[in-house]
Amino acid sequence: MKKYKAAVLALALTLVLGCCAVPCACADNGAGAAEPDSTATEMRFGENRRIIIDSDTGGDDALAILMAAKSPNITIEGVTVMQGNVTLEQAANNALMTLELAGCDSGVYLGATATLNGVERKTFSVFGWDGMGDKDLIHPSGKPSEQDAVDFILETVKKYPDEIEIMAIGPATNIARAILKDPETMSHVKHIWSMGTAGLGEGNATPVAEFNVFKDAEAYKVVLDSGINITIVGLDVCETEDAFFTGSQMAEMEKGNDVQKYVADAFSMLLEFRRYTRGADNVDMCDAVLAAAVIWPDFIANSLDCKASCVTHDCESLGEVIFYRTDRVYDSLPEFGNPNVQLVTELNLNNYFENVNALLTR
Repeated sequence: MKKYKAAVLALALTLVLGCCAVPCACADNGAGAAEPDSTATEMRFGENRRIIIDSDTGGDDALAILMAAKSPNITIEGVTVMQGNVTLEQAANNALMTLELAGCDSGVYLGATATLNGVERKTFSVFGWDGMGDKDLIHPSGKPSEQDAVDFILETVKKYPDEIEIMAIGPATNIARAILKDPETMSHVKHIWSMGTAGLGEGNATPVAEFNVFKDAEAYKVVLDSGINITIVGLDVCETEDAFFTGSQMAEMEKGNDVQKYVADAFSMLLEFRRYTRGADNVDMCDAVLAAAVIWPDFIANSLDCKASCVTHDCESLGEVIFYRTDRVYDSLPEFGNPNVQLVTELNLNNYFENVNALLTR
């Protein structure tokens, strides 16, 4: 208990001081998407799709992986991991444990241990030292694949050209390395879904930069400039009140099945952290919001086509992503290039907790 309180206090002080492949067994591989549930609150599932999840596997990543694994319209071709929230080994073990709990036999592939240019930018995990609430949850029976994450991504895209979508819920290092290694193959990625950037709002790693982008801004720039279709869910839409889970909702999950309890335990340190530092009895879960956007086609209410540009200079705005909106006229920029991303600006968050909770009980 002392160790736990010390960890929370250390994280709080850091914030105050300003320091900076085998498909998923539970997926539906049939010809058609699943029928909507008969309940009034559950959203309809979209078309069947093949997904690679690229993750640094903290608690919010784990929830996103569970949601994808439990969705009847998703086949998880594999989970690629990198160092970010936690070490590479810990990220892999967290992903393995999460898939195992979901009853999903998709492989886990080891990726980057350093940023694209080798520069380490210090951040901290609000999910504890193991990224999963320091609750001793992680004891996977399996091991990661011996195949490198980048090679797995390229091999899978070659196997399923124009079918693979990448759910990017960590720094973009693995994806950028794949693009740089074989741009022709990566041009056949169907879509990249990115939890990254501050959107049109404020950052969390710095006042203008979001964690995933800040951690490897050079890699994110490679992804933005790749020509691949990209949808971005930023902090401005996933850190709104309706997208948070409250303390009472987490307590409800704590009393649920093994999957729900796993999620509640993984978020326990973040909940304590937010109570201590913000006086807020809730938790944010941006990676889960991105997963919801992938799973439920009605979840995205509005979006903008934008030209997105990532700041990679070593300056105060490092990691900021600037969105040039096609619905605006800029006096000093008569031309700024063709749009390269779809930026989500509004989500359908009605009964969001109920939909996620229902998904975890499938």
